[in-house]
Amino acid sequence: MLHVTLLNTKKMLIISAISLAMSTTALAAVSADEAAKLGKSLTSLGGEMAANSSGTIPAWDGKLSGNDRYADPFANEKPLFTINAANVDQYKNHLSDGQMAVLKKYPDTFSMPVYPTHRTASVPAKINEGTAKNATQANLTSDGNGITGFVEGIPFPIPQTGLEVIWNHITRYRGGSVERTFVQVPVQANGAYTAVKINEKMAWPGYLAEGYDEQSDNNILFYFVQEVQAPARLTGNILLVHETMNQVDQPRQAWSYNAGQRRVRLAPQIAYDAPGTATDGQRTTDNLDMFNGAPDRYNWKLVGKKELYIPYNSFKLADRNLKYSDILQAGHPNPDHLRYELHRVWEVEATLKEGARHVYAKRTFFIDEDTWQAAIVDHYDGRGELWRVGEAHEMQFRDAQTAWIAGEMLYDLQSGRYLASGLTNEEGQGLNFKEVFKHNDFTPQAIRRMGR
Repeated sequence: MLHVTLLNTKKMLIISAISLAMSTTALAAVSADEAAKLGKSLTSLGGEMAANSSGTIPAWDGKLSGNDRYADPFANEKPLFTINAANVDQYKNHLSDGQMAVLKKYPDTFSMPVYPTHRTASVPAKINEGTAKNATQANLTSDGNGITGFVEGIPFPIPQTGLEVIWNHITRYRGGSVERTFVQVPVQANGAYTAVKINEKMAWPGYLAEGYDEQSDNNILFYFVQEVQAPARLTGNILLVHETMNQVDQPRQAWSYNAGQRRVRLAPQIAYDAPGTATDGQRTTDNLDMFNGAPDRYNWKLVGKKELYIPYNSFKLADRNLKYSDILQAGHPNPDHLRYELHRVWEVEATLKEGARHVYAKRTFFIDEDTWQAAIVDHYDGRGELWRVGEAHEMQFRDAQTAWIAGEMLYDLQSGRYLASGLTNEEGQGLNFKEVFKHNDFTPQAIRRMGR
């Protein structure tokens, strides 16, 4: 009897060890001691609080004076230096391969003016509080395609894997509820373009007028409606998305309204590498916001941290006195309106899983430590050739206490074209973070009414 008991005990210990090993691969929460670094040696969202050793990256401040969203607090600053094709090798340790490729492709016209670094990112107190909770309770699901124990905030402020860093980007705070009107501009190699005017409404469930609904909002990350308003040939096409957290268990729910057919249809193809709306084929669906959607088609490797010159505090690009014609030119935007700063970023390498399909075989992400916004993404084709380079020109929206973009750029190194998106210079306020939506604003019936 004793022999049998010992065997059973040994068997249970083995099973427990196997279960623990399996669960460990899925866990991402850190210990209470590790989480205690938040707000001390680490910022509340997980960035390093201290300056770098050379002082070229200052200690985190997170403060901007004034309430005028578009007033440039650094308008009087001059570039410290400018990176161009002639001196690019001197700065290669602080540039991505894609950035260097863009500089070398346009040696006579493109440059990167580098300014003093200001760590201006901040979020509301409740986002900091949610992040602190997530640090010890949020976990990846066993396949990594979802998160358990997640509350509003950054899920993995002290990340251990590349996938955790990507989830931080996907779930980061963007104001909670926003309506934005902007232009998306496919710019041809010769500089010709037709601006596409788009209105978008986005709301995270907890910010809807009725509040979070346990049944209908379960597994919903956010709700999204996109309507094309110009040019006339595209006007009236509408896209509705219910963005799910775990898109493998519950795929993204999408519907489209076609103005010509006057019908609402399910749109399950709106995901992964399907062509983006009104982009002239210049981006994939998951290129929007640098990366969105399910991460299941890639293996994610955390390379580590590095210091990179990235677009930051892009108030110059958001200047309301600029016209789109001042910004857009052949090959790339006018460098006079760009601003780059040295910041610490997380480097994550995504390689396509065996048997999975996507036009990008590899993507290298550089994600800002203070905002978790993907700042630079290098995209490679199936031959391993560098194809497209994405840049997020972010700024701190002081009225909403969130960092988001003044514009996205996606350069096609092979065709010489690029896509500029998110520009609001000629669109009045551009982004309205005070709009409150209802669940009924994000239904197939709602976009049918909009179409009429």
